[in-house]
Amino acid sequence: MSDDFIPPRGTLDWLPARQAARHAMLDRFRAICEGSGYAEVATPVFEEKALFSRTAGESSEVVGKEMYLFEDQGERVLALRPEFTASLMRLYLGNGMSREAQPVRVWCAGSCYRYAAVQRGRYREFTQVDAEAIGSDDPAVDAELIALQLRWYDALGLEGIELRINTIGDKGDREPYLAVLRDYLDAHIDHVDEEIRRQRDLNPLRAFDTKHPESQKVMADAPKIADHVSEAAREHFAAVRSFLDARGIVYTVDPTLVRGLDYYSRTTWEVAWPELGAQSGIGGGGRYDGLAESIGGPATPGVGFASGVERVLLALEDQGRLPAPATRVDAFFAIFADDARPALHALLDQARDAGVRCEADLAGRAVKGQMKQADRIGAARTVVCGDDEWARRACLVRDMASGEQVEVPLDGLVEFLVNAKG
Repeated sequence: MSDDFIPPRGTLDWLPARQAARHAMLDRFRAICEGSGYAEVATPVFEEKALFSRTAGESSEVVGKEMYLFEDQGERVLALRPEFTASLMRLYLGNGMSREAQPVRVWCAGSCYRYAAVQRGRYREFTQVDAEAIGSDDPAVDAELIALQLRWYDALGLEGIELRINTIGDKGDREPYLAVLRDYLDAHIDHVDEEIRRQRDLNPLRAFDTKHPESQKVMADAPKIADHVSEAAREHFAAVRSFLDARGIVYTVDPTLVRGLDYYSRTTWEVAWPELGAQSGIGGGGRYDGLAESIGGPATPGVGFASGVERVLLALEDQGRLPAPATRVDAFFAIFADDARPALHALLDQARDAGVRCEADLAGRAVKGQMKQADRIGAARTVVCGDDEWARRACLVRDMASGEQVEVPLDGLVEFLVNAKG
């Protein structure tokens, strides 16, 4: 197996402890979204390539360099999803959701795929959470989604994050501004890198994303799109800011902030935790009022965000704030009488069916080893049955916190464990 597919040591997010933290994060995201009127949906893992090339843009990094493509038996070119937004808009348009009360608020979570150099916080298969509101151009919706995203980070205990926002205007503002930007790039073409020269004709907006030091100096003085947007876009952005200000949300207006996909318009934002370094961006979003038309639908406003779960996990881990998993085991069955094992394992399953999380020794441990295992896995109680208890058709139930124990008849064990769990 290629080392490219093996994350750095210590960041194996699919191991049990990290999965517990991941599920806790997703549970909080679900609670926050659904508490705000967002319903869960799902999208296919792969779509036709055209869906992403028509929406994200052929010149985008995602389409041009990062998508995983394959041809199926029907000679269709398919892509593993690099993001959710285009698929969610297709879902909205293809299922009559425009007839529902607008905006339609949805959320989803799952794996996405992009080919890129593997590094800390950047994997080729990664998990995103996503929330979208489709069908309204009200600036209050933009602010609601920004606030929802920040509320999730706050619920996780994440500190030190920074929010940057900008407006990139409407589609009609774009071409006049791009002409001005191209003229500026032409005047400084000897001082920018090859990638910016390539993007000069494709989408020069992406020059603002450069990591090349000399190019960054050039772009710092470049004309900014926020100075070339329509009055309507300015008013929309001012209204978004008023909704953020009323909530007390701290942000920086960054006139160089653009998003890497062509479908964005008006409001854009990014949330970063600078301590992560090169991969400091942990989530971002924006408005995409022209997206529906790019895939053959009627003009439909929309706005949403996505956040990378692995990067948030890294930030939480660095801050010592990974969500603690729930108690994994309510009762550990330590069975020292061989004849008792079948009956006790049957009772164990009955307790599981009643909602009690149970485990039993399956490794042939001695008495001391079984008691250590109960402590190791954090069992709230240990059910002990040796030869003496089995002869009395009973067991001892020990509270692992207090050390207290009581004898319980086997025919009353399941009820006792259910009541003890509360």
